Amino acid sequence: MGKIKTHKASAKRFKATATGKIKMNHCGRRHKLGLKTPKRKRQLRKSACVSSARMNDLKRMLPYS
Repeated sequence: MGKIKTHKASAKRFKATATGKIKMNHCGRRHKLGLKTPKRKRQLRKSACVSSARMNDLKRMLPYS
């Protein structure tokens, strides 16, 4: 049986933690920052964990993480 290919775009965006959760960065921090409030920009700076609804898809895309 052959190896499973990793989805390279997902591998660049997501990292697995030691407990098995998948960490990601928020979107919306690239441009049009003048329209966003300082509170919103501060909250977008932090990383977040992927929701359980998306977890199965990402486990399939990142088989070796």
